[in-house]
Amino acid sequence: MKAIYYEGYGEPDVLRYGDQPDPDLKPDYILVRVRASSVNPVDWKIRQGHLLPVSGLSFPKIPGRDMAGDVVSIGPEVTRFQVGDRVFAMLNDGLGGANAELASVSEKVAAPIPANLDYQQAAAVPLAAYTALQALRDKGELQPGEKVLINGASSGVGSFAVQIAKVLGASEVTAVVGPDNVALAKELGADQVINYKEHDFTADKDRYDLIFDAVATNSYSASKDSLREKGRYVTTVPNPKDVVSGPISVFTDKKMKPVWAEANGIDLALLGEWLEAGKVKPLIDRTFPLAETAEAHRYSEEGHAVGKIVLVVE
Repeated sequence: MKAIYYEGYGEPDVLRYGDQPDPDLKPDYILVRVRASSVNPVDWKIRQGHLLPVSGLSFPKIPGRDMAGDVVSIGPEVTRFQVGDRVFAMLNDGLGGANAELASVSEKVAAPIPANLDYQQAAAVPLAAYTALQALRDKGELQPGEKVLINGASSGVGSFAVQIAKVLGASEVTAVVGPDNVALAKELGADQVINYKEHDFTADKDRYDLIFDAVATNSYSASKDSLREKGRYVTTVPNPKDVVSGPISVFTDKKMKPVWAEANGIDLALLGEWLEAGKVKPLIDRTFPLAETAEAHRYSEEGHAVGKIVLVVE
């Protein structure tokens, strides 16, 4: 199969497009002909070697967690899917493997693609939507009627978080974005929008039940006074400033919790229901051919993407 791969950590130039062995098919796995994948910030952080303790020194590596495509083969223990089914998933083995023509994925973490989504839209969903859902529902314990702030609401994760917060019953969702994305945040369903160049939300005291930092540009220590009593601060990556205050938060009534997306078919099926009902929509910034994944990584690293970056696999 053709795939994107690299044989050592480094800059985007280490990414190669070429032949790699087809993935193995385990008894409870499905083999998928990938039609679209995506680039998430974690992909290039792994490529740079920032997650070395978990990514290890075994090469070559194929990046990518998200994929959407068609089932071409099934293991003997598979019961939920058949050859020809359209499916999407976040790969649960290791830290990559989706930026390729073929991907092997456990049937437990796959789900049917909603009928109203094409492959590119479906590939934009799993990791970002998982992160948003699990940050708000599980780590943030969002309750109906609560007030939520989403920092980085125009990002891939943040754009899903605004929509999912409304689905989960938040009474007020405040989106923090740059000046160019104020209108977009309103279209996503935000009740209030803060242009971070004009106002620092941490100056607003005792206002939010839950703050979700979807882009990890703030900190618990700076944000905690903006939380109400028993408020929660959830972040995708803990800020170095919170080395002390973060762990100490367990002893206070205002908690800090990091979120790391976990793949499971139940959550993905739930997201699929919301997507098919039009309650949640993927936001795609730009698409690249699979062979141009290095350029897609460079674009992602600039930090200006609005929504998701999708890779098209021909």
